[in-house]
Order: sequence, then C-alpha cells, then structure tokens
Amino acid sequence: MTDSTPGRRLTDQGKERKQQLVEQAAILFAERGYDDTRVVDICAGAGVAKGLFYWYFENKEALFAELVRTMRLRLRTAQGEAMDLADPALDRIRHGTEASVRFMAQHRAFFALLEVEQRSNSLAGVLREGTEIHAADTARLVKEAQVEGDIPEDRDAQLLALGVVGAVAHFSHFHRSGRIEMDVDALATFVGDWVTAALRG
Repeated sequence: MTDSTPGRRLTDQGKERKQQLVEQAAILFAERGYDDTRVVDICAGAGVAKGLFYWYFENKEALFAELVRTMRLRLRTAQGEAMDLADPALDRIRHGTEASVRFMAQHRAFFALLEVEQRSNSLAGVLREGTEIHAADTARLVKEAQVEGDIPEDRDAQLLALGVVGAVAHFSHFHRSGRIEMDVDALATFVGDWVTAALRG
C-alpha cells in the first residue's frame, strides 16, 4: 500500500493506524455509502484521533482512492497466485478469471459499493483505473495466447480482454444480487469455461 501524502514516511505504528482507517472506512462505506460516511465516524471506529486523519490523507476522497487501490492490489495478487507461469496463456486467463470471481464474492460489499459510486464524477477516475489495469493485464495474456495458437490472431486483443473483464464483472454482479443462485466455486468454474470458449472463438 502506498502512502497517500507525497514525501511522508510513516513509522510501523503510523502504517498500522493508516491501515485501521482504511479498514474502518471500508466497513462504513459499505454500510452507509461514500457520501453519508463522515471522516469523524471513520476515525471514531478506527480509534484514531480526528486530527491524525489528515496526517495520513488529504481528505475522504484520498482515503477512498487508497481503499480502491489496496483492494485492486489484493485482487491482482489473488489472480497471480492462481496462475502457473509454466501454463499456456489461455490457461492463465482461465485461472485468473476464476480467482477474480471468487475474490469478488468474498468481498461482495466492497464491489457493491463500487457499483453505486461509479455514478460519482469525483470518484470516476480512480474507479476506472481498476478496469483499465485488469483489461491491460488480460490483453497481454491474450496476445501471448495468440502467439501460442490458442486464440485466433485476427481478433482484437483489447476487445477480447474487455470481454473477459466484462464477463467477470457481470457474472459477479448477478451472483452478488441473487440473480444467480450457485456455489461460488461452481460459478468460478463456469465463468472460466465461458471465457475460454469465447476466446477460442
């Protein structure tokens, strides 16, 4: 996790307090929404004096951005841990897809929050970053799979990558909202199969 305030080095205790603020914010944002969560409530829940909040973050928006980027890093870590670099790229896409579905189910409150906050102009940039990074990571693997002969070379890698990202997001949304009643592991396998078949064309 990176420091929100440029040039400011934190002690171990400072990093722990900062993480407490991020974790408490995640809980309150999920319960109340971004707009209805006050800095003073985050501080009270985290057991951190309000005056210290601005040592770690410029404002509530900066804290939200830190939360989003922290969760994005955790998602990429989960994706990476699910992949074996010795596997063909198409298999890595499948395993990363399955890991993404499981991660989103495990953190359903956070991703439900993101869906609501996508309508906020002030937060749009940081929310878009996650989709762009996921798509770029996937596009690189698609190109590898094209070289390996598992995906047709005449298909646009970026469009295919966006399809993978969209499939993960939409199936996860339908699962989260109760429109898909399926064990998350079974859903992850289904989405992995669906993405693989779509990429093979």
